[in-house]
Amino acid sequence: MPTSTTFYRKLVDTHTVSRIDDQNVLLYVDLHLMNEYTSPQAFSGVRAKNRHVRRPHQQLAVVSHIIPTHAESPRVIRDSASLLLADNLARNCDEAGIRLFAANNLLQGIEHIIAPELGLIRPGMVVLCGDSHTTTYGALGALGFGIGTSEVEHVLATQTLVYRVAQTMRITIDGALPYGTSSKDLIIWIISQIGAQGARGYAVEFAGSTVAALSAEARMTLCNMTVEAGARAALIAPDQVTFDYVRAHATSLDDAAWQTALTDWAQLRSDEGATFDAEHHFDASEIAPYVTWGTSPDQAMRVDELVPDAASQVTPEAAAALQRALKYIDLESHRPIAGTPIDRVFIGSCTNGRIEDLRIVAEIVRGRKVAQGVRAMIVPGSGSVRRQAEAEGIAHILKSAGFEWREPGCSMCLAMNDDFLQAGERCASTTNRNFEGRQGRGGRTHLMSPAMAAAAALTGKITDVRTLESFHV
Repeated sequence: MPTSTTFYRKLVDTHTVSRIDDQNVLLYVDLHLMNEYTSPQAFSGVRAKNRHVRRPHQQLAVVSHIIPTHAESPRVIRDSASLLLADNLARNCDEAGIRLFAANNLLQGIEHIIAPELGLIRPGMVVLCGDSHTTTYGALGALGFGIGTSEVEHVLATQTLVYRVAQTMRITIDGALPYGTSSKDLIIWIISQIGAQGARGYAVEFAGSTVAALSAEARMTLCNMTVEAGARAALIAPDQVTFDYVRAHATSLDDAAWQTALTDWAQLRSDEGATFDAEHHFDASEIAPYVTWGTSPDQAMRVDELVPDAASQVTPEAAAALQRALKYIDLESHRPIAGTPIDRVFIGSCTNGRIEDLRIVAEIVRGRKVAQGVRAMIVPGSGSVRRQAEAEGIAHILKSAGFEWREPGCSMCLAMNDDFLQAGERCASTTNRNFEGRQGRGGRTHLMSPAMAAAAALTGKITDVRTLESFHV
């Protein structure tokens, strides 16, 4: 009788060029994405070895991390170090024949947003990038994960990667998401339950009725942040939601090619009886709007609860981490986190910079105003998202409410550009990491959903979006 196989192992097996040993394979790469800050040394390494980029048409490069996002046409990178990175990427791509979305390309944006919207991500692919949030592509049934600079060099030269096969984990969530919650609340909640290292070494497959009910873009948010639990990959078996999204974006496929693809993609799921190295089961009814209180994505809580104390932590190490985090974030145990004043709001990033995210924010802030003293920024994830938001009237609603309407890019997600927090500023952010200094030296970050960030912008404080019923969340 054939052995039942997990979806993850099917993807690995179909892309294995050769088996190195019991744990490692030479993995074929269907698509390799690059940005300006993890690729320069890789190109230099290829040249130093007198090699060439093996398959330029299976590479794609973007300028996204260091680019300024303030409204300016054409966009100009004034920081000399950042300009050098952008210029080096342009030169390397030109020499190798690689397609590049540079600063003023109409399709420029964050790699994890433009690749799906261009129809480049399809079920069954292996997609790599020198960025940890490449796990995003699991939302469309592709095996995506981040790689280091030496591995980028290997992919450029060979279109393969020496890959250590991961253990497998299935996380099943059933039930309807409660009012006021989203896939961002779902993934923050999961990370808070299993911990920042809870999926370390695993390829995670999401399953259950809660996941099945999510849109394709909401699934991208879920898979994007799974790396914050230490996961090496995140996957969702493709279904009709996946097929509809891919069909709408992969416009180069004719009807015959599409039918062939659907036949192949129907096999992309874990077999009945397939075993996983670890399993978790969760009930969606337990989810509420979540917000981080500390300096790690797993240091999170329901917005209607009190900030935890050291005594509530299960180990002395966790207690010490709590005390360090609260000192940095300037919160006190046993106090409500709701009502904490904020200085900044950032809505965007590869986690929540898609059109669905901006629609949610626009619905909440329509006819209202950003609280006095709060600086609120909206940074679309791509040029396409920006233009669609303008065409739908979303941009007008956001600007009328007092949001800054920016050009696409990573922006204040990681402060590698001129968008960053000042020391002591507190930010309600839709990004994926709340590490010390992540959004600026001394800046304090609270991760939350776009709806929660919108509520914070309107009230000037961390606010339970469910209390804003008049805003029709």
